[in-house]
Parts: sequence; C-alpha cells; structure tokens
Amino acid sequence: MIFSLRVALVHDWLTGMRGGEKCLEVFCELFPDADLYTLVYDPESVSPAIRRMNVKTSWIDRMPGARKHFRYLLPLFPRAMESFELGAYDLILSSSHCVAKGIYPHRALHIAYVFTPMRYIWDMAGAYVAGGTSPMARAGLALSRSYLRRWDLRSAARVDQFIAISNNVAAKIERIYGRTASVLYPPVSVDNFHLSDHLQPYYLIVSALVPYKRTDLAIDAFNALKLPLKIAGDGPLRRVLQRRAKSNIEFLGWVEDMKLAELYSQCQALIFPGEEDFGIVPLEAQASGRPVIAYGKGGVTESVLDAGRGGAANSTGLFFSEATPASLIDAVQRYQEIKHAFQPAALRVHAAGFSRGAFKTKIKSFIESQWLGRSGALQENAQAL
Repeated sequence: MIFSLRVALVHDWLTGMRGGEKCLEVFCELFPDADLYTLVYDPESVSPAIRRMNVKTSWIDRMPGARKHFRYLLPLFPRAMESFELGAYDLILSSSHCVAKGIYPHRALHIAYVFTPMRYIWDMAGAYVAGGTSPMARAGLALSRSYLRRWDLRSAARVDQFIAISNNVAAKIERIYGRTASVLYPPVSVDNFHLSDHLQPYYLIVSALVPYKRTDLAIDAFNALKLPLKIAGDGPLRRVLQRRAKSNIEFLGWVEDMKLAELYSQCQALIFPGEEDFGIVPLEAQASGRPVIAYGKGGVTESVLDAGRGGAANSTGLFFSEATPASLIDAVQRYQEIKHAFQPAALRVHAAGFSRGAFKTKIKSFIESQWLGRSGALQENAQAL
C-alpha cells in the first residue's frame, strides 16, 4: 500500500556514514523510488544504497567550500530547508538531528524520525562551545541560538507524527516541543560484526572527535591508567586531542568497515565517555561480543545492561556515574576485576534485539498505520461535509 505513494525522504546533510545515515539506508531500501532531499551532499562519503537515490540538494551545497565547512553556516540552515518544494508528495519521512524536521510538508503526511532536538541550542549547548571549538564557531552559535530556538519550536508544528530513537529523546521532544513521540530504536547491522577468540590488550573508542563526545575525558583517564587505548574516528578536535594524549594512546582516523569489525572484536572493552541520545556504537561493540564501559546517562542506559557493583553474568557492560577521569578510571579498574564473567555470545544475542530487519519491519508498520489513520480521518471529514 505505502509503496504506491509519492514519497520524499529528508535528511540534514550527507557527508559521512554515522548512525543517522545507517537509519537512512533502511528508509532508502523501503522507498527506493523516493526523492531524497538534503542540505549538503558528498557522494563519495556515503554508501551505495544512498548514492542510488535521486538526491536533491539545497543552495548551500553550491556555495564554495560548503561541503567541508557547512557547519559554520548553521544560521542559514532553516531557510535552506524551507526552500525545498515538496507539494507533490503524499508522504514525507524526515530523519533529523538538526533542521530536517522543519520542512514545509504542504498536504503530505509528515513523519519525523528524530535522533535528537538540536543539541547545540538546547540541552548540550555548553559541550559544543567547550575547548577546541573555534572562536568564530562559538560566536556564531551564541548570536544565532535565540533565533534557532524560536524556529525549532515553530517548525515542530509541521510534523504530524514524531518517532524518537529512545525514551531519552522522547522525553526531550515532550519537554521542548510539547509533543508526544513513539519510540523506535535505531538498527545495528549485527551480521557485519563477529566474535573473536584473540583478544588484544587495547581498549577502544569509536567516535567523531567533537566536544560533546568527551574523548578528552577518556584520554585523561588512560593517560593515568597507562593502558593502551585506540581511537577510531576523526573530527575537528583531533589535533588538540593528539597533543593531550600520551604514547599509550593511538589515533587511527576513520577506518573502513572490515577493519572496524576487527577492532571491536579484539578489544578489551569499548569506552563510551559522552552522553548520547542513544548510541549505535555500543550496540556494535556488543554485537562483537565486547562489553561497554559508558557514562551512565542518556540513551546508553537503554542499550547496555549495567553490571553495577556486582557480577557480570547477565550484563553487557558497566557504567561510571560522573563525567570525570577519576570516575572512568574507577570503572575500568572494576571492569578488570569482573571482565571474565562477561559472556560474548550473550552480548551478541542482546545486540540482535536491535537488528536492522526488526527496525525495517517496525518502521514500515508504523508508517502504514499512520497512513491508514490519516486516510480514514479524511474520508470521515469528507462524509461530514
């Protein structure tokens, strides 16, 4: 039924393959004939499933240097997103952590899959202007925050149905927008990861190197612990963090998928030091049979079963309670005492509950139910007239 609809997909920007883009891949598989709208598009940075789509970009994409420096143009994003003409569609499915939910849907049914309300203007503004962020970026964000907040609140009314990636995000949507949201956890491609019998001494971070990820906290902790730490990922803070790190810490940059799966499967544990709205990386580690040592706040509390101060037999990781190096150091030391109690096969089974197939089935069912409900309401209104 829904496959006969005229569908538009909307995504903030396409400049890499992170958790949001992996969700978008599923939407592209469900609606391969849809048009895909985005602010900025770098075809070489995304998967074949996304490149196959009919991608339409905003005028920002045509600005010199925009693909590399588009984040500095944040105050222009609302206008650019509103410039898309979407009057010809029956269904709009936006996937949003910034402005994608703010398109004008006209008469279409608009379902917004929300990774988070804009962190940098709401609950995590301080983390985004922490050390390492350029003075120009800090000034621009400070000047535009009030305008962006007003626009964000106003544009929420353009969404017919919100879906949140976690209960944590659903609570934010209710608090900020005054709207209720269904919850559908994002997918992890369990089959892309595997168990290994050949563990290595290193701990692992897989992360973009941006302020709110708190990689700096982990570096300080492992500088003190003197344990090997590998950091897979890149970002604007890489040089600052490299200068901060001692010789036991290795920066790998972005790594290709097969190498990443190997890194997961052979690490002692994944270190997850920041507060996330959900976090697919911890599930990828669990799909590889490896436990997670995480800051116990935010969406990770919905995907990791905490060992607490007790045993690890029915757990998939453990949390530290304060966003400090000392708290993380304590958690790593506790983990070393109980690490042999974690069961790799059980961790993988837990991750399978968040599989790509389950996500695709659930999102399809949700869209169908919303379309049927909308069609029924329109028929009732027509009969009443």
